[in-house]
Amino acid sequence: MQPPRYYRHTKIIVTLGPATESPERIEQLITAGVDILRLNMAHATCEWVEEILARIRGVSHRLGRHVAVMMDIKGPEIRTGDVDGLIDLAVGSLIDFCTEPVPPDGDGVPCVTVNYRGLPGEVELGQIVLVDSGLLRLRVVAKDETHIRCEALTPGKLGSRRHINLPGVHVNLPSLTEKDRADLAAGVAAGIDLVALSFVRQASDVDELRTFLGDLGSTARIVSKIEEQAGVRNMHEIIRASDAIMVARGDLGIEIEYHQLPLVQTELVLACQAEGRPVIIATHLLESMIHSPMPTRAEISDISNAIREQADAVMLSGETTTGEYPLESVEVFKNIIQSIEPTVDDELNARIQLREPKAKMLRSAAVLAQELGQSGIVVFTRSGFLAYVLGALRPRGVPIFAFTDVEQVFRQLLLPWGVEPFLMDFSDDPEQTILDALAYLKRKDWCTAGSWLVVITNVLANDQIVDSMQLRQVD
Repeated sequence: MQPPRYYRHTKIIVTLGPATESPERIEQLITAGVDILRLNMAHATCEWVEEILARIRGVSHRLGRHVAVMMDIKGPEIRTGDVDGLIDLAVGSLIDFCTEPVPPDGDGVPCVTVNYRGLPGEVELGQIVLVDSGLLRLRVVAKDETHIRCEALTPGKLGSRRHINLPGVHVNLPSLTEKDRADLAAGVAAGIDLVALSFVRQASDVDELRTFLGDLGSTARIVSKIEEQAGVRNMHEIIRASDAIMVARGDLGIEIEYHQLPLVQTELVLACQAEGRPVIIATHLLESMIHSPMPTRAEISDISNAIREQADAVMLSGETTTGEYPLESVEVFKNIIQSIEPTVDDELNARIQLREPKAKMLRSAAVLAQELGQSGIVVFTRSGFLAYVLGALRPRGVPIFAFTDVEQVFRQLLLPWGVEPFLMDFSDDPEQTILDALAYLKRKDWCTAGSWLVVITNVLANDQIVDSMQLRQVD
């Protein structure tokens, strides 16, 4: 089977913001082939969520092409408060971070509030404090119950509401803040498909979110963001507890030694592939295109590396929230993916642990489809499990056509590598469902008459339902 269009395995995630949230821009992004739209809740409101979800669904229905929506909740973080203008720090300058407003003590040292009362108890003298994505590097030189005094190790300017990193420190903050809970309630009501959980430190963080979503009646899948040392240390338990992982390289690149970041990225990708979990590579993939119409050579190589590692998805952040070239950034993603994917080794994922007999049958289906050549795999699912496993097996060159009659599962299937989902009513007769699916693929030019497809389905034998793998030729 040779689809008339290039079949892209790697998925594309785009973050919505001022540059892309208009109906016209959303239509252009969906038409361009974006698979998932991300809502960054760090600076968003519940009202915006309701409005933007309705807008996305409206545009999708009009175009006849649907996308998944991922809410990225803010999570536990330490931030500075508001300051008047900018505080100019030279090397050796002192600055105080206070857990509550205090009057100046006359020594001229500026004092900035922080949103975490436990900060003085979490740091030790000599502790390195990183502010504003690591642009400011400070060292703790004194502290008491309500403030810490830091010495600037690098020059810079401190503005309002800047993020604070404490590398190696396990901060005693809740995994879900009150804002997160309010945002999630609004998102579930509006119909989000995926939730990205920030600063995941341990599997219990994921379990808490899953319980909260369950209480809201939501089956949204959980994407755990690995962006601090505790998350790296506990990656295996976090991956098993999660539905997917995001390698959030912004904060992660601050929390660990920068030269270790590529190694940790590879380790996370391999660990996800072993567990059959989708993995997203995020942050700074096309940072220069916020202001430039063309990527740097280093960015091209960085994206190519993510494709060669066979990450499930690559993500744009600032490039499409406030960037000047959001659509061009998507095209750069697509062009690089199209060039690199055909050069990747087509061996199946040998690391994955297939624990269920049906999952092992899927490996046989992937082998058969690859050996047939110009073939594809058709799978019917109501939970998404079969399609997620097939994507994790990484049968390069083989489209995975996943049919479901559950609308949210349909959109959630836009995340795993190589899966092309379709929403279709199932017949009571499994044979009729297969025929309907093959007719749909032929009608939509996904396959041609005479093509051979591997079909995973249930059959009825002596009043028992049996899992089967079939070879079907399109009429």
